[in-house]
Amino acid sequence: MRQGLTVAEAQEAILAETPRLGAETISASDAAGRVLAEAVVSARRHPPADCSAMDGYAVRREDLLGATADAPRSLPVVYEVPAGGQAARPLEAGEAARIFTGAPLPPGADAVVMQENTDQGTERVEIRKEPTPRDNVRDGGEDFEIGDRLIDEGVVLGAAHLGVLASLGRTIVSVHQRPRVAILSGGDELVEPDRPADGGRIVSSNSYTLAAQCREIDADPVYLGIAEDTPEAIESRMRAGLGADVLVSSAGVSVGDHDHVRDVLEKVGCRLRFWGVKMKPGFPLAFGVIEPTGQLVFGLPGNPVSTAVTFEEFVRPALRKMMGHRAVHRPVVRATLTDDYKKKPGRLHFVRVNLEREGDRVLAHLTGNQSSGVLTSMIRGQGLAVVSLESDGVSAGAEIDVQILDGTFFDRAERGF
Repeated sequence: MRQGLTVAEAQEAILAETPRLGAETISASDAAGRVLAEAVVSARRHPPADCSAMDGYAVRREDLLGATADAPRSLPVVYEVPAGGQAARPLEAGEAARIFTGAPLPPGADAVVMQENTDQGTERVEIRKEPTPRDNVRDGGEDFEIGDRLIDEGVVLGAAHLGVLASLGRTIVSVHQRPRVAILSGGDELVEPDRPADGGRIVSSNSYTLAAQCREIDADPVYLGIAEDTPEAIESRMRAGLGADVLVSSAGVSVGDHDHVRDVLEKVGCRLRFWGVKMKPGFPLAFGVIEPTGQLVFGLPGNPVSTAVTFEEFVRPALRKMMGHRAVHRPVVRATLTDDYKKKPGRLHFVRVNLEREGDRVLAHLTGNQSSGVLTSMIRGQGLAVVSLESDGVSAGAEIDVQILDGTFFDRAERGF
């Protein structure tokens, strides 16, 4: 087992062990945000035929050469083509047909005059503008033809993708499965939120944070409850989670007298790949794989911020890879730090910061107390400023990388253009 990895080494080791989950077939209407597990190839032509892009009159352009408001042309209206209907017959020379948006263009017609450029007659129509070639006509197959590859495997499905699937007549679609994540908290001092927190007891907030972090990326959390600080209790709870794709425990992975998680993990078949990452918060992190099932196991530290940050840096990317995502990491922006930050070399620091726009710059303000027990700093912070392992600190005014945790930071109160 390796020990004391850098953040980059730990991330690479985890992702190397992380499989992409297989496919499942679901309703296309429920597929928003899911990752496509198949390429979508068109079995249809869309639109299926030339059609009108406007309410107006289908015409033969050669009948209207030179038509203007001062010199209009008058044509008989021989029939009407509603949306969803069909032309009664081909359009002959010197004729017009009333037509509506989306209706198929009659054979013989080669343009549509929008009704605003006519007197909107019903038996005869006065046309006051010469149409251009194919004016107001949507060509058949303009959007896609049979055999076109429309959506690639690995694409995250959004609203437009679902609209295209509907246009293809696809009501089901193959997507990568969502990982089931078993979450275990441990500690004699922990109680559920609805129990009295007195006599040295504290509320088990980590399980709720972790479950929410899973749901944010559409993973499926399964809560295993709180295990007492005995090997037997921890083992019993862990075995209940062995059917999940990922097992995540918080606390008990360090080297104290009551830290039993590492020993229990080995007992249930987990081969630890590493323990300890050179970072703050979150050094006592364990990662392993249950053999032979391949279930990933993360032993996260117990302090609330350490738990949340190690999930962000290690568990979240693994879950996203399982779900078929190609981009598994949070976005990073350059920002100007507005406060001095001092540290000892030897660990990479993730510093909670609040972000502010100032013209073209992004300003990063420390959220205050950076203790790993101050979970409210994760509320006040929109990102994590990354201070390198070798650094002894960063001075106010320096440029720094900030990993964005709160995607709403990119939203704007003003239009912006």
